[in-house]
Amino acid sequence: MLNPISVAFKKAKHENRPALLTYTVAGDSSKKQSLNILKSISKNADILEVGVPHNTPVADGSQIQTSAYRAIKNGIKVNDIFKIVKDFKKFDKNKPVILMGYYNMIFQYGENKFLNKCKLSGVNGLIVVDLPWPENKNFAKKCKKKSIYFIQLLSPTTTKIRLKKIIRDSHPMNYFISMLSTTGGKLKVSPKEIIKNYIKIKKINPKKKVVIGFGITEKTIGKLKSADGLVVGSAICKEISKSLKHRQNPVTNVSKLVKKLKNKIL
Repeated sequence: MLNPISVAFKKAKHENRPALLTYTVAGDSSKKQSLNILKSISKNADILEVGVPHNTPVADGSQIQTSAYRAIKNGIKVNDIFKIVKDFKKFDKNKPVILMGYYNMIFQYGENKFLNKCKLSGVNGLIVVDLPWPENKNFAKKCKKKSIYFIQLLSPTTTKIRLKKIIRDSHPMNYFISMLSTTGGKLKVSPKEIIKNYIKIKKINPKKKVVIGFGITEKTIGKLKSADGLVVGSAICKEISKSLKHRQNPVTNVSKLVKKLKNKIL
């Protein structure tokens, strides 16, 4: 059976557009609200990235850090995250879910136990920010045995030789970090330059999907729509923060934002 992540890319390609990947932090601002946000955006998002809150999120900018802080403050635990995913899958069993987090949490939980819980709750892919290739090779193999995609990270400074090696070992989806920055930073390079780098990566193995993340907003997403997929995270976390500040409903506001993002890439 084909991983739902690959199914989502096939559907987007058939509709002649990139897949839209959304990122929200599990438990922000509460477990219930986090689940409701996932439900509300699943109609317009092709793949849902769910962030595992971490107290030292080195790759994340201020918006995602704020979301993670709210979730941790509200007592989110790893098992709660699995429950959120499991409950969401009861609502929409075919929508792909990718967990994004840091290796220390997986190590503390136990690799095998963690992957078993991923499988039971319906997780389809993993992004482990601080576990680069080739250090991730053994863990990626374990993921493959469970039919869970381990998503490799590629950056603008990754050498061509290294890119070839990573892509050779990679699962069907890879994540290209658009610029050297934390998440949510303003695009320091032009969309044209990002697409140029993206094309270089795609040429190595055109069959493997490459999504672009970091710095993508409602303003910039339309200029990057020749990619296989585009990830929007910080803009969504910012919307949650803004809604809470103005005592508005984050579920409604995030749902509206994701609909706007989808319309920009159609």
